Amino acid sequence: MEETPSIPSAEAVRAAQDIRVVFSRLRRRLREEYRIEDLTPSQTSVLSRLDREGPASTSALAAAERVRPQSMAATVAVLEERGLIGRRADPDDGRKQLVSVNAHGREFLADRRRAGEEWMARALRDHFTEQELRTVLDALPLLERLARV
Repeated sequence: MEETPSIPSAEAVRAAQDIRVVFSRLRRRLREEYRIEDLTPSQTSVLSRLDREGPASTSALAAAERVRPQSMAATVAVLEERGLIGRRADPDDGRKQLVSVNAHGREFLADRRRAGEEWMARALRDHFTEQELRTVLDALPLLERLARV
């Protein structure tokens, strides 16, 4: 006998909607502060993924980003042309190449992230009380737990 999934409470549905909207707005605002207008969202995503996860083949990146290999090849070509990534032979299969973030790419990402964090720190300092800051900090473990579900 199959179990019927329980229907979320109205409060859970509202929380889900509100969290999605707030995170979308915050992500958009951070992107503005990152000043990454010179890269597309796809290019930024690939560069960040390589920085976070390490070297990968173009086909592995395409699968991870859920795009066609041809699209990923174009994305990687732009990142390489801008001097943000490098390629080297795969030590396990010399026919393949691995793509990785180089020092310039890491510096590029760090500068953008720092800009976003500085904006957020100023906004929190200027527009939130100490009690509100504590409330935000207290909510973070709950949001982290939600991200892991």
